[in-house]
Amino acid sequence: MPIVTDSQRSATRTQVHQAITQQNRHLPSIVLSVTLLVAVTFTLLTLFSLLARIVTQAIPAFSERGASFLSGTIGSEPGKVGIWPGLFGSFAIGIGVLLIAVPLGIGAAIYLEEYAEQNRLNRFVVVNIRNLAGVPAVIYGVLGLIIFVGWLKPVTNGGTVVAAALTLAILVLPVVIITSMEAIRAVPMGLRDAGYGVGASRWEVTRDHVVPYAMPGILTGTVLALARALGEAAPLIMIGAITGLLPETSLSGKFTAIPMLIYSWSGRPDSSGGNIGWSNAAAGAGLVLLALVLVFNVIGIFLRNHFEAKRVGT
Repeated sequence: MPIVTDSQRSATRTQVHQAITQQNRHLPSIVLSVTLLVAVTFTLLTLFSLLARIVTQAIPAFSERGASFLSGTIGSEPGKVGIWPGLFGSFAIGIGVLLIAVPLGIGAAIYLEEYAEQNRLNRFVVVNIRNLAGVPAVIYGVLGLIIFVGWLKPVTNGGTVVAAALTLAILVLPVVIITSMEAIRAVPMGLRDAGYGVGASRWEVTRDHVVPYAMPGILTGTVLALARALGEAAPLIMIGAITGLLPETSLSGKFTAIPMLIYSWSGRPDSSGGNIGWSNAAAGAGLVLLALVLVFNVIGIFLRNHFEAKRVGT
């Protein structure tokens, strides 16, 4: 009986692997790999060029104004304006979206995946939720104007941060539901069966096993939804966010947000009389908005890694 050496065994494994995957010989695979590489390279170059453009335009605003650009209020001169009213509004809206959309979205996803019967009505509801995720943001702005600014004016006090947070929470609610459903659906069925096997109830299995296992995916969808909410301007325009002078910031009065400031300042012509123009102020506001989104992303990533480590440890 011939003796097979380790080198021969390794060469055989390599030949079998190449034969199965058809490496170095399958032309469509090579074309697809090159196409994907070109797409990724083009996307990254576009992203970094945009970021470089924003940073370059924003440097004069921060170098000339410093921290006063963050703490100052809105004005009529680009060299004296600040973004504090917009920063306050965007942060308050983000907190409101988290407090409203996340519990409702996760609760709806748990019910649809774990408790609701898989019948025609359930499928009809899921299809409509997916369709609502693609509705233009301005439609939600009209909805917020009619319901939260009009019908519920005694509660929201009209066009305020509360009405904006409710409107944007409804805007991103379908996204939170869909991503949470997908994360819950990815939980292995054996994990549920193991819980039922030791006598746990459905709620105990869902609370102690399904939701912690799906939490990394749920948090990823939540961060994406929040990033979309913070960047929307059309619903805020419909609700009545202002771009003029705002002497004070409050939850029950007139408000603005960073996307509104970017929208207003980017359309104004730059004057030749100063070092800071409206384009620099708009770029500075955009950079602050990116930093705000990054802060929420870092928090989401930290929580996701925490639940991921906890899941792996168990």
